[in-house]
Amino acid sequence: MLTKRQNLLETIHGGNPDRFVNQFEYLSMIFATPSSGKRLRPLRGGEPVQDDWGVTHQFPAHVPGPFPLLDDEHKLVKDITKWREIVKAPNLDYPAEQWKEVKEKFVDPIDRNEVFVTAMVAPGMFERSHYLMGMEDAMIAMYTEPDEYKALLNYIADWEVAYAERVCHYLKPDAMLHHDDWGSQISSFMSPEMFEEFMVPIYKRVYGAWREGGVELIVHHADSYCANLVPHMIDIGIDIWQGCLSTNNVPELVKKYG
Repeated sequence: MLTKRQNLLETIHGGNPDRFVNQFEYLSMIFATPSSGKRLRPLRGGEPVQDDWGVTHQFPAHVPGPFPLLDDEHKLVKDITKWREIVKAPNLDYPAEQWKEVKEKFVDPIDRNEVFVTAMVAPGMFERSHYLMGMEDAMIAMYTEPDEYKALLNYIADWEVAYAERVCHYLKPDAMLHHDDWGSQISSFMSPEMFEEFMVPIYKRVYGAWREGGVELIVHHADSYCANLVPHMIDIGIDIWQGCLSTNNVPELVKKYG
């Protein structure tokens, strides 16, 4: 008899359209790392909180989730050419003993025969960039200062590659869930050509690092329109697109890409 985990892999790689798996039932997500003693996300209706990149987040009671404060007082990067003076990646140099504590408390109790021990990264590369400077400035930077914007993306990617190496070494996840919304409900934020230029190289690096660390499944969350980006999503190594909206014409995507 197949375990739930084997069943999922057979469903994915066998391409059987008559078998379905609920979107999170196979993932046992690990949110804890040695840095998580600090609250990095605000409580609904509570006071704003600064994350470990220096971005201030708020969570008003009437909205579905937290989001960065990007007014003049709180926006970190106001000039993309000066990001190096402002953006400082979080510390990753924690002693092995702290990683061992996380593993014993959160990883060891998980039955790997039934579910995937899953690392999670949120926000992703594009989201991290507009958390630092705002959506409009991030999009404009692609046109006005493409080299500086790419340098910032690579800096963010460098941090995640180093993070992946540590998580895979100490916690040995089977899967990883990565968050990065790449569009609205009806369109991607970038054309496929711009996505290929700015996002594909860094995601190949990042997802490659998770693969090298032993991760079997790359699950990418994007609850947005990304149908025009699917060839690139396949190219960068995504196994599962989680959060695919109906505006993407899912039956057509399944027929075309399997």
